[in-house]
Amino acid sequence: MIIKTALDVTAAQPCAADLEAINALARRELAPDEVYVFGVKLCDNEIDRDFERFSDECLDELAPMFVGKTGLLDHNWTASGQLARIFRAEVETDAGRLNSAGEPYRYIKAWAYMLRSDATEGFIAAIDAGIVRETSVGCSVEHRTCSICGEENCRHVPGRSYDGELCHKVLSGAVDAYEWSFVAVPAQREAGVIKSAGCSLRGFVATAAGKGFRAEFERLERLAAEGERLLERERAEVRRLGLLWDEQMAGAVARAAENMDAGELAGLRERLEKKLAGRFPPVCQLPGLGRDTRFDGDDYII
Repeated sequence: MIIKTALDVTAAQPCAADLEAINALARRELAPDEVYVFGVKLCDNEIDRDFERFSDECLDELAPMFVGKTGLLDHNWTASGQLARIFRAEVETDAGRLNSAGEPYRYIKAWAYMLRSDATEGFIAAIDAGIVRETSVGCSVEHRTCSICGEENCRHVPGRSYDGELCHKVLSGAVDAYEWSFVAVPAQREAGVIKSAGCSLRGFVATAAGKGFRAEFERLERLAAEGERLLERERAEVRRLGLLWDEQMAGAVARAAENMDAGELAGLRERLEKKLAGRFPPVCQLPGLGRDTRFDGDDYII
């Protein structure tokens, strides 16, 4: 599950239409003075701190999925942590603003309600004071494609720049929306109540539920980075051997190497080394066995 965050919580009194939508979710008829209504920006199509962004189509698919979903604290999936519930959600477009991909800025705006009681009075006051503000969402998506090559599994690293273009993952194919949470630091810089999508381990270990796995995750990240460096060295060696083998085929060999794993690269390197062994046999630098040799130092006289 990928977890993102957002901000901008705005409070308002429920109108008749809002109260009707709220009561469609409630077990009994609630009066206007029993509920506290506020709006949140859940997620958008901007690149976030995880170097991911939702596609416009994904936002359109997610918006109705969040209706009826509960609001929690720090993605803690317990019944005691339920604070609020979304009763309306829609995608809005800021016509005067472009995201970093050069597209019109779009985001999911949702409205949630909370029951007014002695238990929630302090939390509501914190929202009104702007202290409790950031949020994050929990959802799942089918695809995380590379912004550079469009593939889901590739060698491009999110957060790095390639020919001046920042690599990031584009989330698409919404599957489900689980929940949204109040958090301290959201992944999405402009989200209001948290967002989560897809299947990001980095997002999970940043949560309270995943902090116990953080050390192991960081160790695996270091191993993955070292593995990527070793793969690049192997690719470079294959490119070099391909150029020695056939200059006209060198480009095809280099392109094939880009999509090979470690085992495939090792196999290709060995085959190229065997082909080149016959073309460039080793030359013995010592005189043959049984031949007389003479050395008087004249070769070293300047």
